[in-house]
Amino acid sequence: MLKELDHIPPGLLDLEATQLQAALGGPTLIHLEGRRQAPLLVTVLMHGNETTGWEAVRALLRPYASQTEELPRALSLFISNVSAAAVGLRRLDGQPDYNRVWPGCEDRGTAEHELMRQVMGTMAAREVFASIDVHNNTGMNPHYACVNVIDNRFLHLATMFGRTVVYFIRPCGVQSLAMSRICPAVTLECGKPGQLNGVEHARDYLHACLHLAQHPDHPVSPHDIDLFHTVATVKVPEETTFGFGEEEVDIRFEEDLDYLNFRELARGTRIGWIKPGCSNALEVIDEHGNDVLQRYFSFEGGELKLRLPVMPSMLTRDRRVVRQDCLGYLMERYNDHLL
Repeated sequence: MLKELDHIPPGLLDLEATQLQAALGGPTLIHLEGRRQAPLLVTVLMHGNETTGWEAVRALLRPYASQTEELPRALSLFISNVSAAAVGLRRLDGQPDYNRVWPGCEDRGTAEHELMRQVMGTMAAREVFASIDVHNNTGMNPHYACVNVIDNRFLHLATMFGRTVVYFIRPCGVQSLAMSRICPAVTLECGKPGQLNGVEHARDYLHACLHLAQHPDHPVSPHDIDLFHTVATVKVPEETTFGFGEEEVDIRFEEDLDYLNFRELARGTRIGWIKPGCSNALEVIDEHGNDVLQRYFSFEGGELKLRLPVMPSMLTRDRRVVRQDCLGYLMERYNDHLL
């Protein structure tokens, strides 16, 4: 069951992410009053090792902790996978990914699915103003915001964080995609955890969101946004061995693979090497669930190369993330689709 509070427990803002499980006992939704009643929903620690959201919230709320100053807008804070945060992992073995179990996902039936339905139902009843889900990633990526709907209100909310914006509709079951049914929603990608500039960027953005009176609905100028569309997800099948520089694996990626993120790569760019006979060593799935491996990749003389010009994002060298989630994503420019 969802645990809900109407205050920040004493001392909570002094705790590291690893200490929240002991203090809270599980996922917790905290509702704080503000001058404007429609609340801003902020979700942190959807992945337990992505701590920038919690650090940003600690910095954001400390000035209001004495309750002598009122928040400019009501705030609902969802502190999510505290059990994984306690041991510094994205998720525990046996847990579903907390950012794949929100309403709208193909899978159903776990306690985590019910938990997210409760959060969403609670926030709908509170007439949520906007939803912000704060994340980190493991590869070399800029700070950027993601939207799941091409809507001027969503795009304005995203460009408040920066001009780089990514539009995607897969994977399903993510928080921002679910919340987009009831309010403008964005996901923030704040670089690697533990970086002060990521914490400060997220804190300043949340502070600005709390001061928003309404969502602009006029178009975002094309000069103020670089919009990209995620067209495919790249995964390594469970039975495929992989590495970054090792020889005796099925697929050997470039050692600096994550440095290719957010770079427009030409057709023929080498991504790695494939062992003979392992032509199905990758899974590439488009946003409609179709196998598009042959569309985007070729296998030439043992080399894995791009068949089309693309821009990757979230390519990672973290082996656990590759196994639990994916290797990364492929994107295309999308500014022509602005409203």
